[in-house]
Order: sequence, then structure tokens, then C-alpha cells
Amino acid sequence: MKSMISYPPWLVLLGAIPLGWLSPRLAAETLYNGIELPAPWPPGGHELTRRPLATPPYLMSPPAIIPIDTGRQLLIDDFLIEQTDLQRTYHRPNYHAASPVIAPDRPWEDSRSAVFSDGVWFDPADRLFKAWYWCKAGTCYATSVDGIRWHKPALEVVPGTNIVVPDRADFPRNSSTVWLDHFEPDRERRFKMFTVVTHRFPGAGGGNGNRKFMQFRTSADGIRWQEAGLSSNCGDRSTVFFNSFRQRWVFSLREFGEQVGRARGYHESPDVQSGLSFGSRPGDKVWENALASGAHDVRFWVGADELDPSREDLRLRRLPERPWDLVPSQLYNLDGVAYESVILGLFSIWRGHPENGVQRPKINEVTVGFSRDGFHWTRPDRRAFLPVSEDPKAWNHGNVQSAGGCVLIVGDKLHFYMGGATFSRGSRFPDPSSTGLVILRRDGFASFEANAQGGTLTTRPLRFSGRHLWVNADCSLGELRVEVLDPSGKVLLPFSRGHCAPLKADQTAMSVNWTEAPDLRALAGKPVKFRFHLKQGSLYSFWVSPDARGASGGYVGAGGPGFSGPTDTVGPAGNRP
Repeated sequence: MKSMISYPPWLVLLGAIPLGWLSPRLAAETLYNGIELPAPWPPGGHELTRRPLATPPYLMSPPAIIPIDTGRQLLIDDFLIEQTDLQRTYHRPNYHAASPVIAPDRPWEDSRSAVFSDGVWFDPADRLFKAWYWCKAGTCYATSVDGIRWHKPALEVVPGTNIVVPDRADFPRNSSTVWLDHFEPDRERRFKMFTVVTHRFPGAGGGNGNRKFMQFRTSADGIRWQEAGLSSNCGDRSTVFFNSFRQRWVFSLREFGEQVGRARGYHESPDVQSGLSFGSRPGDKVWENALASGAHDVRFWVGADELDPSREDLRLRRLPERPWDLVPSQLYNLDGVAYESVILGLFSIWRGHPENGVQRPKINEVTVGFSRDGFHWTRPDRRAFLPVSEDPKAWNHGNVQSAGGCVLIVGDKLHFYMGGATFSRGSRFPDPSSTGLVILRRDGFASFEANAQGGTLTTRPLRFSGRHLWVNADCSLGELRVEVLDPSGKVLLPFSRGHCAPLKADQTAMSVNWTEAPDLRALAGKPVKFRFHLKQGSLYSFWVSPDARGASGGYVGAGGPGFSGPTDTVGPAGNRP
């Protein structure tokens, strides 16, 4: 259906009017994990450099006692760890053999059917995987019962096609984000779409000018969309995600730093509609004055740095077919989502344009990062998490991009969808693109490893209200036991290592039990430490569940079979493909 809204020139020029009452938070705020946010928040107001990211404040000064009632506790950094002699290993997913799972095969797609963020979600209302992706004619829609085999339904929006938002000649789309908002009370608005559009309008002296805005739409079913607003001026490839821990919409805006090139600006709002007004942005003349006066404006957030990738490492690799890797990398995009107890970030890193006549799409690869306060990032593994292929005929030979929603949980696996492109001299669109899938173990971003001699990992003081300790571990060739300590390090009987039933399996959810106690209820609300004794195995995560089903209470990214909302309330048995 063609849009009936026609935006007057004055609105296009101004975008949404800034609301003066929107200002940084000026009072202290303590998060679910005990981290206290400094005031004012968000931080920022400084130029980005190519120096590697500073250690997040919460790692330099973690809370004295860390609450762990929200989510599986991932071992991706040292936030939870007091001491260990185990070896941490970071893991990468594998491309699914069916990739690309969504490929261009319709005339209106014109060789393009890739997520450019857009979104892939599991909708519990009708138990379907749903995907939105960029085609030549606009935004298309597909569904799946298993997340692997996808169906492109014939819809009525543009009769006979799966187009749900057709492009307008005066508002062609660029980047887009679709979000399934489980917190929205109005079912007519539970799906939200943020699409960067370019508006061409007459400029001074009879010429043409271009401005980019974020067009906001809402929908009950993800098919029929209603236009609901227009943002302030923004850059292309700008995206949005919802920080469920703080109930804030985060606008990940494309900015440009003199030292880092493409980078991200940060803008947050508890209300999505008013959040469309960005105020001043880095580079504006009024930016510094606006920050000083407390106006709610875009902050410089994060960019690529000297570790993206190490230029010296690349020189040592001596890859003559990839000379563009020797240019300083830039941050092309950042998508995020709440996953269990952290914000998961997917960083699209631009490696450079092909040179010397090489016919290849631009080189973007996706790396991974994690945040516990929603602003500062830990990026310990700079290897490509979603890499390009060096095969010139591969669907992902270049321009790999993440999907909105980032990750889905399907049984004991994580699903990541991404767009990728190849090069075709004969195509009307020079970079044919598709949507692929990679698979990772649940919580499998990082693990602590032990050899046959074994070792231990001791946590910082923790506090929980649950009763049952669970772990995600592979100890099928060895064993895992756990003991509970008081803050001074004294073993709390009967929760000793000797009384702990050894675990000897490879499972993403296993219950830890002690022979002399039915559960941990006697320790609920008290500060304690866990000490994990591991031999010949891997430990990925742990959590304390309120019931014997093992529900973590953590956030489940873009969802998955068995989940009815934004958090895990069912445990491992309830989430099966």
C-alpha cells in the first residue's frame, strides 16, 4: 500500500523539534548487576581517537557485592572473577551449510535480499521466525518454522509480492531496524521500524539538496505498517536497539570523527517518540554549548581503533589480494541487544575498499563486543565473528552486515543472521546480496578451559535470591564440582567440594547438587562466592535459578521457540527447536 502521508518541506528540513526537557540523567542509578552509573549520564562529549578502548569503569571498580538474579552469568570478562588459574578461550560461530538461507529469487528483489540490520525475530504470538530484509523495491518480509527454510508469502501491501514497505521515490531507504517490542502495551505498536531515508529537495540557487532522516513506523503484525514519525537529521547506516535493562531506546547514529572516520554517536530516550529528536550532534557548532548546558544531545560513543585489526599483523600475513586491509579500519555500524546478563554488540568493521581494479564489494566484517552498563564496551576478541569469504563466487565475499535483534536462541544453539554480498558484472545491481546464518553454542562466546591436572575459578562476592545453581559446561572427558565460600574464603558447609555431585557431561544447562542440602535457599540474600573445580573441560556460564527448571530470568535477544516474552521464564526444557 502506498503511503498517504506527504511531509511538508519545513518538517523535512527541521525533522522532529528538539524537546528541551530531555536532558541527561543527573541522579545516581544502580543497575541490576550492582553497577552504579555516574552522573550525568550518558558520558561523552569528547573526540574519539584510535587508541584501543579504555577498560570499562565497572571492571576497574566492580561492585563490592554483585547481584546475579538477572540472567546467565557469562564469562566474557573479569567482572565476576576474583581468581582463576584456568585459561579463557574466545569462540567463533560456524556458517550453517544452508547459507544463504534467504536469497534473491523474485523479480522485485532485483538480486538483493539481505538484512542491512532490518531484523530477524521469533514471534511467540504465532510461533514463527520472521525476517525483514532490503530488496530493490523496498523492505520485504519472510517467515520460517525452523529458522533455516524460509517462505516469502504473497501479501496485499504490494499485491502478489512480499514487500511490506515499498520505497518512495522521494524517500528511498538505506539502513533499517525492526524491533519486536515486548514491553509495548498497545498491540498495534508492538513491532517498530526505524528506516533511514534520503529526502531530495530543492536547494539554494535552484540546485538539489539531500537530507537523511529516520522514518518511524509501527505495526501489529510486521506486515501492515503505519507511519508514526520522522527523526532529526541523521547519517546513513544509523540503527536502533532497546536496552531492556534500563528501558531505554538507544539510537546508534552514524557520525564521523576526524581521527577515526566512520564512528557511532549515542542517543538514548525512555520514550521512543521523543527519542526521534536528537538535538545537536558532534561537529555541530552548538554541540559543545549544548553539552555544557545539559541538553540531551548525541555523544561520540565508539569507533574502530588500532586493534581493528592490527596493521602489523596484517602485514605479516602478506595477503597481496587484500591490500585494503592495511588502511585504518572504521566502524561502519553497531547493533545491540540484551542477551542474558549483558548487552551484546555486533560491530560491523570496514576494512577498506578494494583497490587495483579488484572487483569486490566493500569489505565489512562483523566482530563482537559486550557491555554491562550499556555504554562502555569490552571487545577482547577482534577476529571476525561473521567473516567475509575469500572465494570470489561466495555469497559473502564482501559487505557482511548484522541483523537487527542480533541473536536468537534455538535449543542449545544461538542463531546469528547476516547480510552478505558478492560481485556480478552482469547484474543490474552490482553487488548481489543474500542473508546467511551462523551457529554458536548457547553462551558460547567465551569459556574457561582446564586440562587433566585441573584448576579453579573463584568468583567475587555475589548475592542471589534463587535456589538452584546451574552451569553451561563441557566436562564429558573430566568433571566439574562446585563449593560455596563466605566472603572471607571459608567453605560454607554443607556446600563443599566433597559433598558436590560431580558433573561429567556436555550440556548447556546442568543442575549442580550437593548431597547434604536440597538447594541453596539457606544462602539466598547473603554474600557468597562460588569456587568451580574443573578438570579436562570447559565452563561457559553459571546462574542461580528460582526453580528447578533452570530458568535464568535473563534476556533472550530476538527470542526463540518456547519463549513467550523478552526473558527466559521456562528454562532449557521449554526452549526447543
